[in-house]
Amino acid sequence: MSGISRRRALTVLAAGVAAPAVGGPTPARWHGRAFGAEAQITLHGMGQAALARVPELLDQIEAAFSLYRESELVRLNREGRLAASPRFAALLGPSEQVWQATGGRFDPTVQPVWRALALGERVDRQGIGWEKLRIDRQHVRLAPGQALTFNGIAQGWAADAVTAHLRANGARRVLVDMGEPLATGGPFRIGLLDPELGLHGWRSLSDGALATSSPAAMSLGTEAHILDPRAERRPLWSSVTVEAETGWQADGFSTGFIHMTEAEIAAVLHGVGGLRRVVLVTLAGEVKTLAS
Repeated sequence: MSGISRRRALTVLAAGVAAPAVGGPTPARWHGRAFGAEAQITLHGMGQAALARVPELLDQIEAAFSLYRESELVRLNREGRLAASPRFAALLGPSEQVWQATGGRFDPTVQPVWRALALGERVDRQGIGWEKLRIDRQHVRLAPGQALTFNGIAQGWAADAVTAHLRANGARRVLVDMGEPLATGGPFRIGLLDPELGLHGWRSLSDGALATSSPAAMSLGTEAHILDPRAERRPLWSSVTVEAETGWQADGFSTGFIHMTEAEIAAVLHGVGGLRRVVLVTLAGEVKTLAS
C-alpha cells in the first residue's frame, strides 16, 4: 500500500479512459504531477483561473504526506512524534475510519514491513497496529518500531482537496484524475481496467470518486505490494474498484478490500455511508459487482 510505484500503477489501471459524456465548449485542462505520478484536471465553465493555483496546493499536500521528500510524515517517522499541521491532522480521522471499518486490513502502520521487503531486509512486525498510535488533538506519537504511510489514502484525499478548491472558485463540472478519478457535475465516462483482464467495463461518474487497487501493479520480492497488515492472507482479488462519495473513501477502501472476502466487503459496503459500489475481479478473471 506504499510507494510511488503503486501511485503510478493506479494512474494506468484505475483511471482508464476518462472523457466527458456530453458535448459543449472545449474544457480547460491541467496536466502536472502529484505524489510522483501524472495528474490531470478537466474543467468546464467557471473556475478556470483557479487551475493556476493547483500546483501550489498539491505541493502543500505533499509537504504533509510525501515519503519521498522532507515532509511532516518523514519527520514523524524519523523522530517518532509530530505537532501536526491542520492539514496533516485532517487525514488522521479518515484513516482511522477506514482502519476500523476494514478490521485493520487497511493500516498505515504497515510502512516498516513495506520498506523492509522493498530493501530485502528482515521483516519486523512489532510496530504494526494503528491502535498503538497516540493521537492527542494535533499531536501524534508513534509506538516503538512504527512508521506510517498514507499512500493508500492520501491521493484520494488530495483529489478531494483539489476539487473543494475548484468548487470554491466557481467550478461546477470538473474531473480531477490523480489515479483516483473524482467528478463534480458530469457525467464523465471512466474505463475500468484490470492488469490481467484489461478493460472490463465503464462507469458514468457524476459527483463521486473511483479508485482501483491491484496487487499485480508491483511486487516486493515474493510479496504483492499491497500488504495484509495481519500477515494472514495473500491478496484475494486481481483488482478492486470502489465507487464512493469521496476520494479518500474510494482510495482507502479499495486498498483494504484487497485482503477481504466478498462477504466481508459486502458487510462494509452496506454499513458505511458514502460507499456506493464495488467491482471485484477474481484471480480467475471473473467480474463481480456489489452495490450498496
